[in-house]
Amino acid sequence: MSARLDYRLVDTPAAFREAAGALAHGRGPFAVDTERASSFRYGNRAFLVQVARRGAGTFLIAPEGHRDEVREIFAPVLGGQEWIIHAAGEDLRSLALLGLHPGILFDTELASRIVGHDRPNLAAMVERFVGVELEKGHGHEDWSRTPLPKSWQDYAALDVEYLHELAEALTEVLDAQGKLHWAFEEFAHLIAVYSKTPYPEKTWRDMKGLASVRDQSGLQVARELWHAREEISEQRDIAPGRLLPNRALLAIALAEPDSPHGLTRAIGGKGMPSRDVRRWLGVVERALSADPATWPRRRDPRENGTPSKSGWERHYPESWQMLQLCREDIAASAEDLDIRPDILLTPAILRETVWNAPDKAPAWDTHQAATALEKAGARPWQIQITAPILAAAHAEMLDLV
Repeated sequence: MSARLDYRLVDTPAAFREAAGALAHGRGPFAVDTERASSFRYGNRAFLVQVARRGAGTFLIAPEGHRDEVREIFAPVLGGQEWIIHAAGEDLRSLALLGLHPGILFDTELASRIVGHDRPNLAAMVERFVGVELEKGHGHEDWSRTPLPKSWQDYAALDVEYLHELAEALTEVLDAQGKLHWAFEEFAHLIAVYSKTPYPEKTWRDMKGLASVRDQSGLQVARELWHAREEISEQRDIAPGRLLPNRALLAIALAEPDSPHGLTRAIGGKGMPSRDVRRWLGVVERALSADPATWPRRRDPRENGTPSKSGWERHYPESWQMLQLCREDIAASAEDLDIRPDILLTPAILRETVWNAPDKAPAWDTHQAATALEKAGARPWQIQITAPILAAAHAEMLDLV
C-alpha cells in the first residue's frame, strides 16, 4: 500500500488564519511534527511545522519571518490540546519557542519502545501497524531553504499523515499488555521536561572531547574560541559547527598556535580561508594574553555527579557492586515485561540513586528506595517496579561493608 498525500503549505499570516480555522473545526487530536535546520542555522527553531487533524486536513506551516503571527494565530487552536508526535523531545522544545504547548501527548516512538520495539523509526512502525510503506529520505536537508522543493514537502507531510492510525494501534497494544498507564506517565514527563522548560543553556564545557584538553592555557583557548564562535554564529545565523567544527576548535586549543601556519597545521592542513585563519589566531592571542588568574580550571570530577566507571569501581567497590546487582535485576524484570531496561529505569536515574544510597545501616526499605528514586526523577510506574530491587541491593551492599 502506498501513501496518498493531500496537504497545503501555508507561509503568510492570511494563510495561517485559514489553516487555523480549518484545524479548529476538525476533530480529535492534532498530529504534529517539525523540521529544523540546526546543522545549517543558529539555534533550534523550527522552519516547518506539520499539523494534521481529522476533518481538517494536513498543513505545512512555514513560520520564518512570521513567528509572532504563528504564536498569535495557532496557540489558541493547538495550545493545551491533545497532540500526537513521533519522538517528541526536540519537537516539543522547538514548538515551545513558537508558544505552542500540548495539554496531552501521545509519543508514538516512545510508545513503540514501551511495547517492545528496539528501533522504532517512523517508517518501520507505520509499515508494521498501518500497512503503509513510507518513502523517506530528506531528514537531513536544510529546511530553512525557500522555496521548499515539492519532494521535501511530501516527505514532511508523511511525518504526520499516519500518526493517528499509528497511535490508535499502539494504544490497543499498550492496553492489551497492561502498559497504557505507564505510557501516559512517560508522555506527561516529556511535556514537563521538553515543553514546559526552555532549552538548556549551552556552555563551552559541554563540548564533546573537551576532556582531551588538560592544560589550563588550552582550556582558556577553548573557552574563548567557543564564545567567539557563538557570537559570530548568532550574528550570521549559521550553525556553529559550520563556522568552526568542534574537532578543529579543540585541535587549536591543544596546539595553542602562534602563527597562521601553526593554526593551519593544527587542524590538519585543511583549506581554511586566510581571513578565518587570522580571526581564530586573533582569538588565541587574546585568550593567552589575558590574566592567567582568570583562566578556567579543569573540573573536579565530583562536580559531574556520579564518578566515572573506573573511579567508581576502584574507589567505591561496595557501591559499584550494588549498581551491578541493580542492573542485572532490572534487566531481568525488563525481559519479563518485554521492555528495554533503559525504559524501565533510565541509566542516569539508576546511577544517581545508587550513588546517593547511604553507606551505613540501616538498609533501605522499599519506601525509602521509592523516595530516593522519586527524587532522582523516576516516574511512579518505574518506582513501583524497581524500588524493591534497589532496596534488596542496598541491603546486600551493606552486608559487604
